[in-house]
Amino acid sequence: MSVYIIARIEVTDPEDYAAYAAQTVAQAEKAGGKFLVKGGDYVAVEGDDPGKRLVVVEFPTRQMALDWYNSPEYQEILPIALRASNRELLIVDGV
Repeated sequence: MSVYIIARIEVTDPEDYAAYAAQTVAQAEKAGGKFLVKGGDYVAVEGDDPGKRLVVVEFPTRQMALDWYNSPEYQEILPIALRASNRELLIVDGV
């Protein structure tokens, strides 16, 4: 069963964040992941508009998603994201 990393991100430093975002796709793909959503335009049809960048990454297994998140390569760029944004990140099982 696929799992999804779902992130809601408020970018506070776009220039710094761009350095992080430019590296994530290649890293995720190397680890077996696939970006399905990466900050595209959206329409809020219910509830409040979160006003945040939305990201969805699909992985074949939860362990593969965790392995990517915990990998030395991702951990090296993670501090950029943490200083350049406020974010919520979840790993969710698919159906």
